[in-house]
Amino acid sequence: MSRSSMSFTPSRPSPARMLSRARAAGVPEARWRPGLAVQPFHSEIFAPASEASGAGLALALARDVFAALGQDEDARPVLWVQDRKAIRLGGRPFLHGLPPAWRDRLIHVAASTPEDALFALEEGLKCRDLACVIGEIAGNPRALDFTASRRLSLAAERHGVRLWLVRLDAVPDLSSARMRWQVCAARSPRPRWNPVAPGSATWHAELFRARGHVPGEWMLCDDNGTLRIHRDADRAAATDPVHLVRPTVGRSLAARARA
Repeated sequence: MSRSSMSFTPSRPSPARMLSRARAAGVPEARWRPGLAVQPFHSEIFAPASEASGAGLALALARDVFAALGQDEDARPVLWVQDRKAIRLGGRPFLHGLPPAWRDRLIHVAASTPEDALFALEEGLKCRDLACVIGEIAGNPRALDFTASRRLSLAAERHGVRLWLVRLDAVPDLSSARMRWQVCAARSPRPRWNPVAPGSATWHAELFRARGHVPGEWMLCDDNGTLRIHRDADRAAATDPVHLVRPTVGRSLAARARA
């Protein structure tokens, strides 16, 4: 066969190659900020198991990415994988506590061992019909070494499915995750209308490793059930949430409590 008769079909560039081209063009900011369209496909979040800070940050980062990419109306399923120890320490995802758009498309996988959880995560990253994958693994299991982390990174970048892996009660070790966070509970802001009322859920997030971004600190707030991230420097200027309680639909809170 002659060279002139050979036909080549151009292949679509992988998401990882597109991300590297964007970085080479100088798209990323020197400091990470909410709303960046260029985000890594594999991130790790280290959080205590006694609070929901890790899951809260994972949800906030996922929603931030979808909003930046204009995919707020994405109806693809979301895969959530937990190993047995993570379920025992932090519990399963509560559907009514998730954003309304996520409640009907959550796929939960309860794995017996970290090995099974890693297998489910990698298989989920190979499915382009998923919007994203969130995982929760407790401690520092031997199965989650650098090789396993590298496999997750390659699968996420090759198939274009983002992964947020929450490490509960774990110590940061060697990993190929492109972005690594440390998050914990923070003091809630004082409500505007009732100083003695409990404030909105607030967490302190520290970005201690990221390719293309310098380390920094941010605050994560859950105002009126809507997760959002703002810069730590803007925390003092942020307004307090106005909607402190949800509508009772004609019934008082006391009547609902007696019911």
